[in-house]
Amino acid sequence: METLRDILDAVARDDLPPPDGRTTVVPQMNERDAGVLAFTAHAVVFVDEDPRWVQDTLAAVPCDALAAPMNPRFLMALLERTGRRAETIDAMLVGSPLPGEPPLPLREITDGDHPRIVYARGRRDDVRAWTADGGVLVLGRGVGGRLEVSVEIDEAVRHRGLGRALAAAARHLTTEPLWAQVAPGNARSMRAFLAAGYRPVGAEAVLLSVP
Repeated sequence: METLRDILDAVARDDLPPPDGRTTVVPQMNERDAGVLAFTAHAVVFVDEDPRWVQDTLAAVPCDALAAPMNPRFLMALLERTGRRAETIDAMLVGSPLPGEPPLPLREITDGDHPRIVYARGRRDDVRAWTADGGVLVLGRGVGGRLEVSVEIDEAVRHRGLGRALAAAARHLTTEPLWAQVAPGNARSMRAFLAAGYRPVGAEAVLLSVP
């Protein structure tokens, strides 16, 4: 049976799900993460629920079938069914690893209390963080065990290319694909990751377990 990790690994290789208008339902890989991934004319719902309920609920959404998995009515039904909460629908981007050392000096933090690091520890496993002058770079394992990256730039040093530089540097810290989740309205972050060589592959709505 195809797993969420199988799907993500294939997408990282540019082997996206077939654009057949269907929705694939797969189990969660851990208790923390459930949600919906939307690709071109294909969606993936990863949740520990009856697939028949998922498909029946999608069919009842009054909109085009291609839009149903990300429609607020379906997402609300899924949240009510699972007792979870959600924040935003993010763009999914992925970057390939790069050889060599990062192009800017980084210092690893082993006991950081930066808000970006604290946030990551609540959403990911095996979190590691580095600082550069005016910025923080965080890696950790999130949805489906994929390696995810986030960056935070101090207000005083924004508009100088540091976000792009940190996003690019992250690709030198790993030997596997690196994923970024970016709110579409966060234009500065989106531009930084695109300029750093990450490519958009879809959208996602992650449903979070309630503490």
